[in-house]
Amino acid sequence: MGSQAVKAIESLTERKEFLYHLLNDVKALEMMLDQDIFEKGIQRIGAEQELCLVDNNFRPSCNALKILEKLNDHHFTTELALFNLEINMDPLELKGNCFSKIDNELTELIKKGDKIAHSIDETKIILAGILPTLRKRDMVFKNITPFKRYKVLNKILKDIRGDDFMLKIKGVDELILNHKSILFEACNTSFQVHLQIPISEIVDKYNWAQAIAGPVLSITANSPLLLGRELWSETRIALFQQSVDLRNRSYLLREQKPRVSFGSDWINKSIIELYQDDIVRYTPLLTTELKEDAVAKLKQGEIPKLEAIGVHNGTIYRWNRLCYGQNNGIPNMRIENRYIPAGPSVKDEVANAVFWVGLMQGMPLKYKNLNELAPFNDVKGNFVNAARTGVDTFFNWFGKGISAKRLILTELLPMAYAGLKRTGIDEKDIEFYLDIIEKRAESRRTGALWATISNRALKKKMTKDIANATLTAHMYKNQREGKPVHEWEIAKDNDLLNLDMGLTKLEKFMTTEIFVVNENDLVELVAKIMEWRNIHHIPVVDNKNRLRGLITKTNILEIQGQDTNVIVAKDIMIKEVVTVDSETSIEQATKLMIEHKIGCLPILELGDLVGIITKNDLNKLLSI
Repeated sequence: MGSQAVKAIESLTERKEFLYHLLNDVKALEMMLDQDIFEKGIQRIGAEQELCLVDNNFRPSCNALKILEKLNDHHFTTELALFNLEINMDPLELKGNCFSKIDNELTELIKKGDKIAHSIDETKIILAGILPTLRKRDMVFKNITPFKRYKVLNKILKDIRGDDFMLKIKGVDELILNHKSILFEACNTSFQVHLQIPISEIVDKYNWAQAIAGPVLSITANSPLLLGRELWSETRIALFQQSVDLRNRSYLLREQKPRVSFGSDWINKSIIELYQDDIVRYTPLLTTELKEDAVAKLKQGEIPKLEAIGVHNGTIYRWNRLCYGQNNGIPNMRIENRYIPAGPSVKDEVANAVFWVGLMQGMPLKYKNLNELAPFNDVKGNFVNAARTGVDTFFNWFGKGISAKRLILTELLPMAYAGLKRTGIDEKDIEFYLDIIEKRAESRRTGALWATISNRALKKKMTKDIANATLTAHMYKNQREGKPVHEWEIAKDNDLLNLDMGLTKLEKFMTTEIFVVNENDLVELVAKIMEWRNIHHIPVVDNKNRLRGLITKTNILEIQGQDTNVIVAKDIMIKEVVTVDSETSIEQATKLMIEHKIGCLPILELGDLVGIITKNDLNKLLSI
């Protein structure tokens, strides 16, 4: 999320000053490119690992700050939400066994973090592109990490948009909802890979990074579920874009692209084009204390930090992001791959990084000058299609149609192998990690496919929320064992979920997909809905969607033989309905049903109907 030392641009003076520094930084960067003063003869790789925190029931745990304090390790830092953490890996020179080093160091850091987390309310650390057990109620302002940057960014984006953010994602299921903060961005957890690029290759390599993004995403997809809905293979792509989409206010007419973007065109001549495009398209949101005159500093023989570029770049989320940095005072440029999801295991993540870096290093000469070889929308379309359908994607690969599996196995894996070999990566590392990609492609067993198949199997035996928790428990177990996802068995049981069901709150297991009828609907319609959906209880609401009563199958049977074309719901409904709130325990709910001899309990929050739980649901829960 960038530096914490920022503030909102609140005045014309602040805006003018920031834009002066931003334009000056771009000018200085252009001068540095002309003078060719960037680091040569070395490449480094780095990574950022975003993590989810879960409690003993595998629901989000907001213990990030307590865990960080006890960890006292500079590799760990905060993220936007209190149920996330981030590990910043030390950069390594791209050579030898650098990838197995990343694997070993990351594994040990996660083990260390998980041990400390477990000592605080039995919290666990888990890798997940999107945590299956997240609920809308977790996405509230109080769960934002209480640091200035996060709160400032949330306020700015809300003020600019002018109303609630909206999500609308359609896959196998459909998700449509409004949300009041940017916290849905925190649903996305990724494994971000940084690759330093020689400045002489930066234009061609950035374009190539865009071209391979679709195929790489297709084999790395690991985020098919959000709020219990089965959506895209890599739902993060749609979710991240929509969670911070500002395009809703007329005074921002020039901002026609979302701040989360794949891009709109190839680079033609210089990487300066990217920074110019960001300034043209995106209004500055944040500023910081800027004392450096980048051009003046460069003329004095010093290397500028380009802080204004860094602040502005930190509010624009390209899936392939160009980053400026320094090493011992020597400038360098790197490409940050932001679309690879966290998980399914550390081995899978490192294999994903090896595959991507290998392709970057192995770019064939025939793919130079991509701006002259293919329309940009071809690769952009490939990326979006890969996010939707993952390993089942059919790509437009430079004018020919080809499946993801065939493209990866016949063209891209050999290309990656050659690139890694040429770079001086150890043969053992190359074969081990690319073999994971090969096995994954051959079996089509990506994290997304494993989660989707497992979730469908689990939902046949248990409620949606228990299925989500059980799925997450299996993910945690498999990650701890260190196996890549193509070796994972489909999750079919809930032996890993150790819940004290009597004390568990209804909010975790209530049915939220509720079928209701209006109080003025014909009883004939009510009867059909109950028959078609095989339900025994149906809440009755008024025109303002407030609960007014309840109709049971018994109520329907009692009017058999009467003219149901003149009877409406309010004529036969039970008006004195026993209700509970979502904080009610399963034990309390069971006692209420027995005491009142009823078969269901509508669940209300602040007067709104948010769920329902039936006697059958409780029997399933208590038998776990």
